[in-house]
Amino acid sequence: MTERRAILSGSTFEEQIGYARAVVDGDWVHVSGTTGFDYATMTISDDVVKQAEQCLDNIGAALAEAGCGFGDVVRVRYMLPDRADFEPCWPVLRARFGEVRPAATMLVCGLADPRMKIEIEVYARRSS
Repeated sequence: MTERRAILSGSTFEEQIGYARAVVDGDWVHVSGTTGFDYATMTISDDVVKQAEQCLDNIGAALAEAGCGFGDVVRVRYMLPDRADFEPCWPVLRARFGEVRPAATMLVCGLADPRMKIEIEVYARRSS
């Protein structure tokens, strides 16, 4: 039987909605759509680039708890309400994924809270 466990970040959304920041299923790590909230303070910047940085910090913490890192990411999805906000985030995204080169998709869509300007979801495969 493969290992399956939930990783929680402390976000109030996890409790209110009923989901986990990430789920480890064997070698696979599925990280939920993650926004730019600082979960310690439940605050969020107005700046999309700062939100992207916080998203990646939140994702990095979940990956570390799962026993892997950005180098193990095989798929990333970016979701933004405003497509014009995507390009300013590219340097931040490239800093984490530029050498990894995961498969990627960018979607323009509404997010759960109007303060959210970007949401990022990743799948990773832990090294054996």
